[in-house]
Amino acid sequence: MKFYKNLFLMIIGMLLLSGCEGYLSKDPIGLLTPDQVDMQPTTTTVQYAVSSSYQLLSSTLNIIGEWGWNDGTVTRGDFILQDIASDDVQKKWNPDGDQAWMDELNNFSFIASNAGFNGQWAYDYEGVSRVNTAIDYLTNEEMMAKLNFNKSEQDRLLGEVYFLRAFYYFDLVTNFGGVPLLLKPLTSFNEAYEVAVRATADEVWAQIDKDLNDARGLLPDAKYSHQQEKWRVSKGAAIALQAKVALFNERWQEVITRVEELENTGYYNLNNNYFDSFDVNKQFQEQEVIFCYNHESAQTPRKGNGLCALLGWGFVAPEASFIAAFEENDPRLLYTVDVGSKNINKILGTLDGKYKGDDDAPSSRVYIRYADVLLWKAEALLKTGKLQAAIGIINRVRQRARNSMAADGTQPPAGTLPDRDVNESNASVVSNWLIHERRVEFGFESHRFRDLKRWGIAEEVLGARGFQSVHYLYPIPQREIDKSGGSIVQNDGY
Repeated sequence: MKFYKNLFLMIIGMLLLSGCEGYLSKDPIGLLTPDQVDMQPTTTTVQYAVSSSYQLLSSTLNIIGEWGWNDGTVTRGDFILQDIASDDVQKKWNPDGDQAWMDELNNFSFIASNAGFNGQWAYDYEGVSRVNTAIDYLTNEEMMAKLNFNKSEQDRLLGEVYFLRAFYYFDLVTNFGGVPLLLKPLTSFNEAYEVAVRATADEVWAQIDKDLNDARGLLPDAKYSHQQEKWRVSKGAAIALQAKVALFNERWQEVITRVEELENTGYYNLNNNYFDSFDVNKQFQEQEVIFCYNHESAQTPRKGNGLCALLGWGFVAPEASFIAAFEENDPRLLYTVDVGSKNINKILGTLDGKYKGDDDAPSSRVYIRYADVLLWKAEALLKTGKLQAAIGIINRVRQRARNSMAADGTQPPAGTLPDRDVNESNASVVSNWLIHERRVEFGFESHRFRDLKRWGIAEEVLGARGFQSVHYLYPIPQREIDKSGGSIVQNDGY
């Protein structure tokens, strides 16, 4: 299937995936030529343009390139930029020199040419490029009429890609700050040069707000926007991401309002068992997951969770401080990581290590779940002085954890994870409770590093490992600076 190739991506150094060839193009890409443009798209073309826009959220191997370790593109790098960079995760169980650039994220010795930044930038902008192609189709009313495209499907698909564009830009702005803002396929060198400059972070956040507002207005009022393909973006996902955007911008009352909107749908709840959100046998049968990438085995093109293959090579291991953070008998520890077997159970989606070393595993990549949303609300309540309500939510999350059957099949003993005192009036104490709860609840889910930064405590927690104030933003990949001819300006300190 041929898509519009985006001239902008050549200017900022992005290498675009050819959907049929599966390798990085060695030619300058972006120039529109007759063989690259589908002049007569079909309904299937439009539908595939949308579904392919999800692909860059996956952990499938070699979505971009072919074993591009030096480009950071073997798989999506959230586990590197968010987990390994935090105090939760180290690169490997047994430290070695393999992929030393990952260690540079762990000890903050990186420079702008580190492969991790190039990989994340490439994945996100490839996602943006595919989204913009889909939006270009779906907003072309003449094309839609010619195809006799179903109006409700058109609205739903458009809602999905508006959400996805917001999601990719959320990742970009929280990693890099202001970035080039690309909102349509480009057809000339002049257009490409015009957008090969950084928008301000405020401008990017404003576009994210707009896309999410448009998305929720188009998506159907249902838990699943598509009953047969439940992995697709839903209205609940759009509302949840609106709440997260408000959280990162400290719009506390909006966080509360958005989360209450989500609560009022009745679509989501905490699962009875903590691990159900990750269990490969309970996908889309549980109550908590709001948005995930649904990996599937034995598909063409491949859709498996390739990160499980890296686990078989010894990648992704807990830091000692992460293990020590858990209270006695907290069942979430073993559900997250089995130290004895060196299994990251959350990533594998099983408790028996079945998919360890499997490059085509079926375990989902969970991006937003209800426990996360509830603790956003708790944080907003704390920030607005409603301490008792915030503690109540923290206790709700702890209660679910202590009531979960442990991974070894036993029930946690009485006294495990006792409730926090709802009469506590010291906001600093409650804040520390929240910080602790988020760490043990969301370990290995790529939230910790962003949490530490937005709380303003990254220097305190990570300073001994090399974190400095400059690291609140990652550097723009150096190759993007170089290929833009300097029109993209580097972040301060790099």
